[in-house]
Amino acid sequence: MPAAAYVAPQTSREAAVGKSDLGLYAVLVLGWGTSWIAIHHQLGVVSPTVSLVWRFGLAALVCFALAAARRERLAYGLKAHAGFALAGVLMYSTNFLMFYLAGAHVASGLLAVVFALASPINIALGALLFGRRAERRTLAGAALGIAGVALLYAPEIASAGFDLAALGGLGLCVAGTLLFCSGNMVSSVIQRSIPDVAATAWGMAYGTIWLTILAVASGARFTFELTAPYLLSLGWLSIGSSVAALLAYLALLKRVGAGRAGFATVLFPVVALAISSVFEDYHWGLSAIAGALLVAAGNALALGLVGRRP
Repeated sequence: MPAAAYVAPQTSREAAVGKSDLGLYAVLVLGWGTSWIAIHHQLGVVSPTVSLVWRFGLAALVCFALAAARRERLAYGLKAHAGFALAGVLMYSTNFLMFYLAGAHVASGLLAVVFALASPINIALGALLFGRRAERRTLAGAALGIAGVALLYAPEIASAGFDLAALGGLGLCVAGTLLFCSGNMVSSVIQRSIPDVAATAWGMAYGTIWLTILAVASGARFTFELTAPYLLSLGWLSIGSSVAALLAYLALLKRVGAGRAGFATVLFPVVALAISSVFEDYHWGLSAIAGALLVAAGNALALGLVGRRP
């Protein structure tokens, strides 16, 4: 079910964001904003690829159980499974692995800045593939949000060395973001005829299979760390950051469009730094405060909380 085979109807204005959409947005930002500190406890003993196998394997099982409880259809034809597999490779496996690997060579702030580009990339892909036009307010909000994230992490990025390895890491970040956004386009097509939870379950299952193939091909050992930090972080990444947050994200894709749903990638770095200030003694400087204000302003503008004409 390739995204390019469909053309979405054009609309003159983007749909208004309601209270329920803001609730989904809050679930998404909380789930992704807390994922950075959880990922920190996944790296070290277990290979990143294998940790992702455990993460999405568990998340897929939870989604299948949830879909069955909701009596969603789970049996589909080959065409649908081709779409599930493509979404799994793009959105539930390879993109995450690229960011895990990039984290060894690139400052986490640069990771956040690059991933914050997901919103404008979603807007560009939506226009290219489906003829969707974004409002100027959304584009302006994207610019403010990305500038804010850059200010948030400016000191960290400035103090980090930038050598050939860092350049390779930056390339992985960009590739991971492009894969994520491409997966968004595929998912937006799948959602037209298949319930969100069932589609997510199959996508994660195929993503897990793909990660397993990559792990075997790279010679990674399928180990498991029986420590509280590893198990708790794995549980949260699987259920909170993957199941709850990704289902909220997919619902937003359908309700407000990929461009504005992608704004979570701009806001969750603020949540990550707030958590870091509690658990890792992060201190807010003037640059970070100014960045957080710009991010808030960009989100309010893009989501129509301010500046929308009646």
